Amino acid sequence: MSRPARAVLGAFSALALLAAGACGGWPGDGPARDLRLMVPNTPGGGYDTTARTAARVMEEAGIASDVQVFNLPGAGGTVGLKRLADERGNGDLALQMGLGVVGASHAAGSKVTVTETTPIARLVEEAGAIVVRQDSPYRTIGALVDAWREDPGSLRVGGGSSAGGPDHLLPMWLAQTVGVDPRRVAYVPYDGGGGELLPALLDGRVDVATSGFGEFLDQIRAGRLRVLAVTGERPVGVLPGVPTLKSSGIDLVFHNWRGIVAPPGISDTDRRRWVAALTELHDSRQWRAELRRHGWRDVFATGRAFESYLARQDEQVAGLVRRLGQR
Repeated sequence: MSRPARAVLGAFSALALLAAGACGGWPGDGPARDLRLMVPNTPGGGYDTTARTAARVMEEAGIASDVQVFNLPGAGGTVGLKRLADERGNGDLALQMGLGVVGASHAAGSKVTVTETTPIARLVEEAGAIVVRQDSPYRTIGALVDAWREDPGSLRVGGGSSAGGPDHLLPMWLAQTVGVDPRRVAYVPYDGGGGELLPALLDGRVDVATSGFGEFLDQIRAGRLRVLAVTGERPVGVLPGVPTLKSSGIDLVFHNWRGIVAPPGISDTDRRRWVAALTELHDSRQWRAELRRHGWRDVFATGRAFESYLARQDEQVAGLVRRLGQR
């Protein structure tokens, strides 16, 4: 090979290496780098736990390195949703979200809804829980419902989401199911179940909490909190002996879900790379272990399946929020 040809080849190789480094690396090209995962509520909540668990597993499994998780709380998640929309085209950023963000966007009259994002993946689903302090006078879900029916306004119900979020929708559906007027429910919103709601429940500012049980597991295991019932179709393995609402004679099943979306206008390449990274996460043994540890149900979906699901959720929740008179 001539000296000029070698020089051209060397320059081309150097440019290729620089380009590969600039891409940050994705599945199939080494660990991803420079990824940022935004959590739209306070540390300690369900979104925060899910995002930080996903980031840690991606690093442990060699899928990504130095994944930055940061919190941007406010207005039930809609502050983070707007920030995501403002980051149009940013393929390194994603939002940890779920049913709560969908509901809050409608209840708050947000100008931005989840339909304006780029859907990436639905990750997990979690049953809700009816939780009280260990020293609560309510020892069973039946006893709590009896007291609620007698004087709905006297029972302070805390949730880790604002109006329209899952922790708000759950007690409204429960009240309606057991014959309590939802408009009389004394609901107290907090930003994040394990964040602000947990201390409010522990120090008595609320009498009962309706939220995902995963956010309270440490306190439940420590004996400081008691779960009266879970809201799924079947009991939860990490909560032995806790009945479902249905097995307690209350005809209600309720699930919360969590997923990841990216800003609008990202490239097809960036979208495929995010999907590839989260698919590797889903398939890892470390993630399967986390599902068992947290009691999360695997509902992984990407592409058109998640896009269609998100659109249906947005439409259904918007209708429910209107019926509750939140808009």
